[in-house]
Parts: sequence; C-alpha cells; structure tokens
Amino acid sequence: MQFQHLFVANKLLWNSRIVVPVGLCRGQWRRLCTRTTHNQEAHHCSTPVLKHLTSKIRSTGPISVAEYMREVLTNPVAGYYVHNDMLGAEGDFITSPEMSQIFGELLGIWCMSEWMAAGKPKEFQLVEFGPGRGSLTSDVLRVFGQLKSVMGESAVSVHLVEVSPKLSEVQAQSLTGEDSQTADNENNPVYRRGTTKTGHPVYWYRGMEDVPRGFSIYLAHEFFDALPIHKFQKTDKGWREMLIDIDPQVANKLRFVLSPSATLASSTLLQADEEREHVEVCPEGGVLVQRLTNRISADGGAALIADYGHAGDKTDTFRGFRGHKLHDVLMAPGTADLTADVDFRYLKRMTEERVLSFGPITQQQFLRNMGIDVRLQVLLRSCTDSSTRKQLVQGFDMMMNPEKMGERFKFFALVPHSRIAIQTRGKKAEQKGAAAPPVSGFSELGL
Repeated sequence: MQFQHLFVANKLLWNSRIVVPVGLCRGQWRRLCTRTTHNQEAHHCSTPVLKHLTSKIRSTGPISVAEYMREVLTNPVAGYYVHNDMLGAEGDFITSPEMSQIFGELLGIWCMSEWMAAGKPKEFQLVEFGPGRGSLTSDVLRVFGQLKSVMGESAVSVHLVEVSPKLSEVQAQSLTGEDSQTADNENNPVYRRGTTKTGHPVYWYRGMEDVPRGFSIYLAHEFFDALPIHKFQKTDKGWREMLIDIDPQVANKLRFVLSPSATLASSTLLQADEEREHVEVCPEGGVLVQRLTNRISADGGAALIADYGHAGDKTDTFRGFRGHKLHDVLMAPGTADLTADVDFRYLKRMTEERVLSFGPITQQQFLRNMGIDVRLQVLLRSCTDSSTRKQLVQGFDMMMNPEKMGERFKFFALVPHSRIAIQTRGKKAEQKGAAAPPVSGFSELGL
C-alpha cells in the first residue's frame, strides 16, 4: 500500500517539468567541502556575546558547552541566529534546499505519501523547524499544488518554528511576498502570520509548544545539529563535564576545562553502558523528540529529521563555521555558526518505543529511494538552458556524492504504531506475520 502511495504521487509530480530558477545560494555548496584552516584574525576580537559571557563566568564560574551554545546562537540581544542572515553564498553555510529544487520536491512527496498512508485527514498541518530562507517549505507547497487532484479539499496550513526575527522576515518574503503581518503583542505565541503565494495560511512561532495540536507532518532539516550539547570526558576519577572558562594568560580568550567533580549533567545524562571516552549529549534534542513522540502517537502524523549525524559511535564533533570555513568554536562568539553531529541512537532512545523509528540512513540512500534519479532526468529533458542544466547536475552531485553530502547527512523518521496497523489492515491471514511495509524512503526499521 505504501509503495502505491509513493508511486501515485511520484507519477503525478514527474509529469511536471517546471524548473525553478536557481539563485546565488542554489548554485554552490561549501559547508562540507571547504576544509581550510581556522581564521585567526578574530582570535582576540571582543564581541558583545564575549563580553556577556566573560562577565557571567567571572560572576558564577565556568559554564557548560550547552549554556555557551545557547548564548552564542540565541541570545536575544546579540545571538548569531537572532540577528544574522547566515544562509547562502554571502552567509556561513548553504543547505540542500538552497541548492536544488529536487530536494524539497522529494520531501514534498514524502509528506504527501505519509498523509495518504494515514487515510488523507481533512486537516493537514505542515510544520518545519528552523526553515532557513523558506526554500524547503516553498518547494513542498509547490508539490502540493501540483498534486491538487490528490489533495482534494484537505485544509493545509503551514506552521514555522523560528527563533530569528531576521530570518522570519526572509521566510515571509519568500513564501508570502508582502502578505504577512507581525503580532501587535510581542507575547503573542503567533508572532507573525500571513498567506502563502499558494493560498495556504502560514504562522510563525518561537517554540513547538505553541504549534496547534492536530495531524501534522514535521520537518527538521539541519535543525537538531544546532541545539545545545553537553560534552563529557571519561577520566580516572569517572566522567567529567567539559566546561568553558576564561584563559588567565590571554585577554578576551576562552578555553575548555574539565569540571573538578561530577556535575548534575554528567550524573544524569550519561548511560551506564557508555563505552566511548568522549561523549556529546543534546538534552534539548531529546526533549523535542519526546514532544514529537507525544504528538504523533496522540494526533497522528510523522516526523522527518535530516542532519549531520551518527548512530551513537562518534565522539568530538563540536565545530564552528564562518564564511563557509571551519572556525574555532571559542573565537569571536556570536559571529559564527556552532554545530554538532546528531546522535540518532540517543533520539531513538528518547522515543521509548512509543512510536516507530526508521533510520538513520544516508541522504544518498533516502533520496535514491524517493526517486531522485528519475526526477533529475525529467528536469534535464525539459530544460534547454545550459547554465541551468549544469546547476541541476552540480546540485545532484553535491547531494548524492558520498564524499560530499551523500553520506554525511542522515535521514531519520518517526511514525505512529497505528501507521503500520493501517497498512496491514485487511491483509490475508497468511500475511499477518510478514514484515511491516516500509515508510517512504526507508527499507526497514531503525536502530
């Protein structure tokens, strides 16, 4: 049944030969392939965030890496995400939706397939965490528009979780043109709203807790990797948390130190059977997955998480990016992106098996399962402009090449247990013991 849903949606989309114009940020990708030396110019640069952090450390002592990341990225006064447009050729990184329309189209097919598998609910909420410039949501909505015959009269609404007022403006311009308004009251959970160019209502929130309940498809592309992590090191005296302190030898310089004794985080966040010597744990990511689990199990829907990640085997992945180059995480805080690979084994554990999880699988495998090769050929056949054809091929290579994004990025899905029950209902008695049909893009259950 699932393959029928995917086939129907793909067949209708593949008949579409629309090639979306490629902007500056969709022509290049440097975040993974640039491996230059750290920029040393800002080593002693004092930034507003650095002044704030050093004042805090002098008052209360060394801080956790999680607190450092939270302040650097989302401080309401000077946080990197709050006041910067960090995407595109002029920013610090470029993501797959900015690179090729095919990526968003295939995720749109995934959303449609999961909606069909759930019985085509009349209310359909599309929720995206950290929507960047709005390119992914825009591509997904274009797919929905091309599949109107399948969508029927279903009421689709768009819900964006975005902490950056700056980026919400960019998203609103991309998705609605001039048709959006900000809330009069800054305490309003919906701080911006509008109508997309495709006619769908769209709302902006600061956190998932403000998104209305109901059947929802959740997308999180390069979102979990920016959530704050705690770092731990195994020592002869047991686990110790890595903290950030002021270097007493150099002005305006921070350094890593080990906690002299166990901290609350090192006592509660680590597993008793942990075998690695160095571990990163993202409790905010775990809480978000628990909330997704609660909603999906109660209201239906599905979640698709795509990010740098691993299956619980990596150790030190904390890094910074500035101007498409690796950047020392402790230099000039507030001027560079901070990120850490997602531990999908940890996210799986946080579901407590109250939903089904699929993956993680590589981006190459997921996109191939979703039909990226066929879609590329359809677009190339319909495109006569040599420059656009070249960009389509380059975008495909960046997303699929194992040495670029193909294997570095992983896909992980959450669906309700009822999802499988719906698919298997009505099967012949001899088929009851058969393996559950896979979710679109995945061939088997996860970790």
